[in-house]
Amino acid sequence: MTDYIVRASAANSQIRAFASTTRELVEYARKIHETSPVVTAALGRLLTAGGMMGIMMKGDKDLLTLQIKGSGPVQGLTVTADSKGLVKGYAFEPKAMLPANDKGKLDVAGIIGPGILTVIRDLGLREPYVGQTHLVSGEIAEDITYYYATSEQVPSAVALGVLMNKDNTVKRAGGFIIQLMPFAEEEVINQLEEKINTLNGITALLDQDMTPEMILEYILGDFGLDILEKTATSFECNCSKERVEKAIISIGHKDIQEMIDDNEPIEVNCHFCSKHYQFTVEELNEIIKKSR
Repeated sequence: MTDYIVRASAANSQIRAFASTTRELVEYARKIHETSPVVTAALGRLLTAGGMMGIMMKGDKDLLTLQIKGSGPVQGLTVTADSKGLVKGYAFEPKAMLPANDKGKLDVAGIIGPGILTVIRDLGLREPYVGQTHLVSGEIAEDITYYYATSEQVPSAVALGVLMNKDNTVKRAGGFIIQLMPFAEEEVINQLEEKINTLNGITALLDQDMTPEMILEYILGDFGLDILEKTATSFECNCSKERVEKAIISIGHKDIQEMIDDNEPIEVNCHFCSKHYQFTVEELNEIIKKSR
């Protein structure tokens, strides 16, 4: 398995941790959406986070949606993930560009700008759980850390990174989420904070070819790390012509009739995977019959 997520615990289950490598899926997203380098970095970070947050859910049909809406050039990002490590996502303006920031790095915070992070968990209940926080930096990892602290009261350390090659393909991508359990002892909390504060950033670890297991060993080795599970993660969209047909039905009889009156086939594009679905006038007539 090329891209995967590991789930682990440490300090006698006082710490739970997730780490992932996601180069293939982020590169796939770059290709299908033709994203600029800075948008690739932003979307790649959110896809990586979505994969790890998704496998925290337990139900086979549970779905997680992460949405960022900002005032920067990209305008927003949307990622959905399930409990099996499958993710998909898109940027509102995939070709948005900005020069490097003052550190000479891709300006993810600038491309996103001030805005809102929304986390939706559909666990099959009557209403999905929705949490929302303001973006604290636009760097995504810090924003998710803040979300966990304020909306779920779970002290967390989140790191997400995407490294690009000179030809603008993805060189490395991955990250980690480390969380303290409610019963964590003060000594464990202090030691973990000290260790996290000494890190030189996730991209430095990724650039050393460190696997998710090696990253967690580097951070949590002194706490008695226990790797519990390894899950493949990939970019996968479940769109189909049948699903798109249901979406067309939902827009209503009047709008479908207007499409028919134009006497031209229509094309519907999937935001998540950029697939194109065409419907002839005859197919639209069949759809309108179903909508009655």
